[in-house]
Amino acid sequence: MPENATEVTAAGIARMAGVGRAAVSNWRRRHADFPKPVGGTETSPSFALPEIEQWLRDQGKLAEVPLRERVWQQLTGHPAGAVPALVHVGCALLLVRDRPSAWREITGVSDARMAGVLSLALNDLLAARFGPAAGSGRAVHTPDRAELLPSVPLLRGAAELAAATGVRETFEFLLGRQLDANPRQYTLTPPGLAGLMAALAGTGGPSALTVLDPAAGTGALLGAVAHPAALYAQESDPDLAALTALRLALHAGTGADTIAVRTGDTLRADAFPGLAADAVLCHPPFNERNWGHDELAYDPRWEYGFPARTESELAWVQHALAHLREGGTAVLLMPPAAASRRSGRRIRADLLRRGALRAVIALPAGAAPPYGIPLHLWVLRKPGAGSHPSPELLLIDTAEPAEPASERSGRDRLDWPALHRTVLDAWQPFGGEDDENGERSSTSDERGENEESEESEESEESTGTGNSDGNTTARPRAGRVVPVIELLDDDVDLAPARHLPPPSAAGGPAGLIHVRERLTQTLGLAGTLAPPPAELSAPAHWPLTTVGELARAGALQLRNGGSGTGTGPVLTEHDVLGAAAPSGSLPADGPHEEPVRVEPGDVVVPVLGGGSVARVIDDATAGAALGRNLQLLRPDPAALDPWFLAGFLRGTANNRQASSYASTATRLDARRLQLPRLPLAEQQRYGERFRALAAFEDALRLAARLGGQLVQGMYDGLTDGTVAPD
Repeated sequence: MPENATEVTAAGIARMAGVGRAAVSNWRRRHADFPKPVGGTETSPSFALPEIEQWLRDQGKLAEVPLRERVWQQLTGHPAGAVPALVHVGCALLLVRDRPSAWREITGVSDARMAGVLSLALNDLLAARFGPAAGSGRAVHTPDRAELLPSVPLLRGAAELAAATGVRETFEFLLGRQLDANPRQYTLTPPGLAGLMAALAGTGGPSALTVLDPAAGTGALLGAVAHPAALYAQESDPDLAALTALRLALHAGTGADTIAVRTGDTLRADAFPGLAADAVLCHPPFNERNWGHDELAYDPRWEYGFPARTESELAWVQHALAHLREGGTAVLLMPPAAASRRSGRRIRADLLRRGALRAVIALPAGAAPPYGIPLHLWVLRKPGAGSHPSPELLLIDTAEPAEPASERSGRDRLDWPALHRTVLDAWQPFGGEDDENGERSSTSDERGENEESEESEESEESTGTGNSDGNTTARPRAGRVVPVIELLDDDVDLAPARHLPPPSAAGGPAGLIHVRERLTQTLGLAGTLAPPPAELSAPAHWPLTTVGELARAGALQLRNGGSGTGTGPVLTEHDVLGAAAPSGSLPADGPHEEPVRVEPGDVVVPVLGGGSVARVIDDATAGAALGRNLQLLRPDPAALDPWFLAGFLRGTANNRQASSYASTATRLDARRLQLPRLPLAEQQRYGERFRALAAFEDALRLAARLGGQLVQGMYDGLTDGTVAPD
């Protein structure tokens, strides 16, 4: 076994071979030549990756480990942990990009020699890129020879992957895998939200700006800045700070002359006390009680009032304002409670009186963690000396979905382009650059007034629109420019929903009539599709086979989803469970890998959750990429009927015997699902009945959706007076 060989657990072996962990346990028991453990514990042993690869290859269970999977396994098996290993990868990739000739010379020696030479080369490179390490609080320290030695095989592999796919793409792939594998350890800012916040701050214009993120996390917000002059970041977690610095340095489009990332508690120990940035972007931690309330009582940043212990978010707001130049813009992601808690009303009132707070934007639930809460964006601008405070606040509410909740709702299912248009179309006429007196130009005022007038006229009309399944949706409520004087009451409640006109109930009375008509038609259709009374018969005793046996015989193909880059929709796990159209999207960057595309007649099953669901792909869904936690079964039409296959896969007993149980989830091993051996003609008889049952199920699902919409619409109409009780 090679020195410093990476170790892999049973879960990693299962991922490499595309099987469940139970299969790996069976291999260990049944095959005497299965590699022996080299580490780990008795209950969770680890194995040498090269030995596992060779054994899987010899058994015909693995043709070749893709390079990207090999590098990932090396990263996760690093003795120091995945995050320190990823920092080493980022440093090496920076050297590959900035000093390729030096990298080629370094890699031409032995591993032991390479570790020492690489440490010296990185010391020079990191000092040139991030400044001297001594006394600066620099986020990325230079790893020494002992630290780098276990990483050398990983760094060689990462450089090979970067040669094929790109330096930045390789780092983003590995970082993304690490974040996905540990979702509870990180609070992430989704790319769509980061782009919206950067646009609101005005960083997408032609001018290069100085931008600060005082709670940088993984650097998503600063990475969304189009043309920065300088990027400043502070993060309390040293590992995240190092990853952020390397991520920004490797970002091909950054082009910033200065990238300064520091480690430390921002509120207690500000790393950039004299910085006056053009823009501040911030996704602060929410609901922190231990943010420094006791020791920071006399801090000069509290220009708008000393925040209560329960108002840590308002401390971050004032920290952002303290770091803006006059006229600079800050955009912060805030919990909705920050707009209405009584303990923060005095600070909110002063922000309004002095014109610092310019807009409050309610986002849909699912925009960012915690995904079940509709979070807010606060847009602030640093008042200039002698400027006149703005007498207005822009309130925007996008929290109501523009599509039926069953089709587009929850985490990772937002229409970000539409959300960007809605928010920016309302903000840009209102939030243009202030003139020298701190007031908006007359053109912007007139545009805002005209738009407000048009919106008020439109709100008086019925705006219901139909869609493909007969639902009607109301036009999302528009933004409203509210005079500050209207908000300065005892509560200073800035929640947009409290100051905007309510949407018409399901498109108004006319929309409710249409929903009722569609519900009546759907209930009638469900009645005609209901299966006839079942005839009793003795249980059948067919000869059985398994999906795994059929795959080995060539009667079907098995494919796993979840990887690939490019364009086009993605069929997600939620889409399969809800019988919805593909709603996901492929990442535009990362190592290039062609995704698995579904075809008509494919059968798709979720592998998590233990539910009996199987979806037959139709022409409308064909071409979509297969998403994560889904497995595709592609039957040979000359041997298997797809509806017969899908129907028997949904049997409760079948799913129960093919499922394995972990501590928090149930996983389906599709290879263990059983099917009767029947002639194709007999399969097609069963297939027709399963197809009819699927149509009946779709009708019931639509009826439930329409019924819920009608009931809620009636409640809303009766309570807002648009529907009379008789």
